[in-house]
Amino acid sequence: MTRGRGYALLALVVAAIVALSTAIYVGVASDDGLRNRNALGDGRAPNSAAPASTGTWVGTWSTSPSAAEPGTETTGMADRSVRNVVHTSVGGTGARVTLSNLYGQSPLNITRATIAVSAGSGTAAALADTMRQLTFGGGPTVVIPPGRQVMSDAVRVVVPHDSDVLITTYTPTSSGPVTYHRHARQVSYVAQGDHAQDTTGTPYTERTGSWRYLTALDVLSNESDGTIVALGDSLTDGITSTPDTNSRWTDVLADRLRSEIAAGRDLPRYSVVNQGISGNQVLADGLGRPADNPSGLNRFGRDVMERTNVKVVVIDLGVNDILRNPRLADPNAILNGLRTMVGQAHARGVKVVGATLMPFYGHRGYTEAREAVRQTINAEIRAGRVYDAVADFDQALRDPYDPRRLRADYDSGDHLHPSDKGYARMAESFDLETLKGSAPAEL
Repeated sequence: MTRGRGYALLALVVAAIVALSTAIYVGVASDDGLRNRNALGDGRAPNSAAPASTGTWVGTWSTSPSAAEPGTETTGMADRSVRNVVHTSVGGTGARVTLSNLYGQSPLNITRATIAVSAGSGTAAALADTMRQLTFGGGPTVVIPPGRQVMSDAVRVVVPHDSDVLITTYTPTSSGPVTYHRHARQVSYVAQGDHAQDTTGTPYTERTGSWRYLTALDVLSNESDGTIVALGDSLTDGITSTPDTNSRWTDVLADRLRSEIAAGRDLPRYSVVNQGISGNQVLADGLGRPADNPSGLNRFGRDVMERTNVKVVVIDLGVNDILRNPRLADPNAILNGLRTMVGQAHARGVKVVGATLMPFYGHRGYTEAREAVRQTINAEIRAGRVYDAVADFDQALRDPYDPRRLRADYDSGDHLHPSDKGYARMAESFDLETLKGSAPAEL
């Protein structure tokens, strides 16, 4: 072989290696841990406003679709702009959202969707220079079939941590029942007509305490390496927390984790998202098809495993299985349900922290027999026979003089749900060291 032919062959080999390496890099970089769920399918042009591929995609906010909104069966939100207000746990330089038509009975036609950083607390106004139009598969419109959801393309926008973000959708026609999360503890807004790109907030004269269609906000973040998902009932939903103050225990946990890391503590850099549904149970679904308020077991894959880049799940479920069962609940059935969810998490390499069940003496559903069921479940949890680690919310909030009840200043007044101070205590009692490490290896 001549020297010239040898150089030529070497150049071909090098070129092939570079091409293969590039293909591998592009394939890995495009897989952020959440498969494409765009209802429009593939083959569309990429969003020209997509952010550069730096940072990590994580969930900064999410909620669980819990039911079909009563009164929307006929007209839905036809010819109305829905401006959802959500609060971030971490910041980023790019964003994408997930919209759901889970409870719709006909296609949901969204002709315009936008994202912007709020101009302040308690307003529908946006910071004008942050207003961005969202696209779906490269186009400004999307049709979401009944029972489905869609993720938008990524868009360049600086989203600060601990801030309110406005995500607005406009649909010109009725789509039947509106998929919503009822107890947002956050005021959102509605305007007549297409005002998705409005920054003044003036047309948004209707206020609502629910989130509609929107189920997730992800950010491309240099602040976070993964997502903590809190799966729970009204205690996680924060049903008795003060609206518009972000006083759920998950909000306080996100603030606490960020502060500790900023102070130099060696902890995982994780965001926190909330998948609480008031009234939720481990075992039993609500009525309807699809079921309103699906059980923890039935929604675990959707609400935990499908969240972006999930590293840890915190489960706080079981009280409603005790209180809402017309007969005495079987603690072993509840524990087996919890263990099933733990197994599903471990199969995906996700660590599970589980909460003890808090007291409810004085609540109308209290009986000594139900208290015995709660104590049986808590004993198993504390013994390490359910979860990888324990958040002992029971010990943190109970009255030291009567452990069957919440301490008075942690009680909202109904003897079941915490006050704002109680929610803060839940987050403060959470051992941040339990977030370290991964799920144990399956034998």
